[in-house]
Amino acid sequence: MERPKNVLDIEVARAHGDLSENAEFHAAKERQSFIEGRSREIDSILAQSEVIDPAKLSGDRVVFGATVRLTDTDSGDETSYSIVGDYEGDIKEGRLAISAPLARALIGREKGDTVSLRTGKGTREYQIVDIQFLPVQDA
Repeated sequence: MERPKNVLDIEVARAHGDLSENAEFHAAKERQSFIEGRSREIDSILAQSEVIDPAKLSGDRVVFGATVRLTDTDSGDETSYSIVGDYEGDIKEGRLAISAPLARALIGREKGDTVSLRTGKGTREYQIVDIQFLPVQDA
């Protein structure tokens, strides 16, 4: 979607004449370079990715793909997160990236365990209420 617009931007800038002093042309070429680099990065991510179906996993410990129900030990608030890959993480949707501090604290823990996490607002403690391995939900 960005490529066709960029090609058009380059054509329009080229039509303005002298390319050595054409700021629009240089900006469009720089944007083209960024788009191509990002495209290669995404291709690499896709080539290295692996689909994991959490419904085929099981166990008593928190691992990648698990859905973990937690209780905040101070407030009693309950929340649930699925541990997902870095590119899938969306805290508002309940998808916690594997590299997030809370996910790292949960990995390897069992139901009933309590984990502590230092945040900008102080230390938070969560108790693991349940661990499930649910089928993948379409985003």
